Amino acid sequence: MSESKFYHFTQEGLFYGIETIDGAIEATREGGFVWFNFYQPSKEILSSLVDKIGIHPLSVEDCFDEEQVPKIEYFANNTFIIFNSFSYEKNALFIDEVNLFIGRNFLITVSGHNSDGRKPLDHLEQIIENGNTNAKLGPDYLMHIVLDWLVDAKYKAFDDMEEELEKAEESLLENVEKFQPFQLISMRKNLMRLRKTLYHEREILVKICRLDCPFVSEKAIVHYRDIYDHLAKFFELTETYREIETSLMELYTSLLNNLMTKMSNDTNISVRRLTLIATIFMPLTLLASIGGMSEWSMMTGPDNWKITYPLFLLAMVIIGIVNYYFIRRMEKRG
Repeated sequence: MSESKFYHFTQEGLFYGIETIDGAIEATREGGFVWFNFYQPSKEILSSLVDKIGIHPLSVEDCFDEEQVPKIEYFANNTFIIFNSFSYEKNALFIDEVNLFIGRNFLITVSGHNSDGRKPLDHLEQIIENGNTNAKLGPDYLMHIVLDWLVDAKYKAFDDMEEELEKAEESLLENVEKFQPFQLISMRKNLMRLRKTLYHEREILVKICRLDCPFVSEKAIVHYRDIYDHLAKFFELTETYREIETSLMELYTSLLNNLMTKMSNDTNISVRRLTLIATIFMPLTLLASIGGMSEWSMMTGPDNWKITYPLFLLAMVIIGIVNYYFIRRMEKRG
């Protein structure tokens, strides 16, 4: 359901809401400027502004295309900008698109069409209503407030991602067997998406700061430079987090290899013990099979069994001990 709101900033510095879109369009002819804040508008509503405001039909199409990357386009009576809002919840990154049209006497913001109920510009009206005087200076100052709001919201997303990296590191060092590397793989994908978005947004601010946009005055440029600094910082954070994620993956691989090596060594020790036992008992088994009870009785006589059998057992013990020490000595020399 659409929750669009419209506001008129008069030349005298007054600020008030307008009920209908037609009333907002009429207010653009009364001086000052108008803010059209659309939330989940229909395509028909935005298309109606093509003739009434003069926005380009291709820009309207871009507002409903979820595959668009941040960009800036210039037209005769307005400039079209695609910007993104970030939010990070439950190890998932959400990127919500916000579209802006800035002209001589209007600013149009369009959001919500791909947000699944999230509101990138929620509560921004209250901040302006509570006395942000810069918003009343012109559409370029108001657009700065909107972009600054979107950029400030990115801080929480980066803080949450940093916290997740710290938890992943603690979990990895605590128990490498139970660690799930999929969270690092997911983090890598999210960082790649952030990097792509921030790269294009930074380019938008570069073009604005060099006065490519005719609807942003030179006096307002200093405010946009501050936004550029924040985006540059976020871009560097993205690179830093990617390096941390790569290091954690390498650490996970190293710890996992060490664990597998330890398990392999334990298996080898067990096999060596079993081999030693089998090697000691092989000649004893041979003696027992050749000189069993009946054969030994035949060779020594049945009347001498009280002496010969203990001697036979003693000889087997001596052979086993000699065999054990012989094998140990061969291992040490090997």
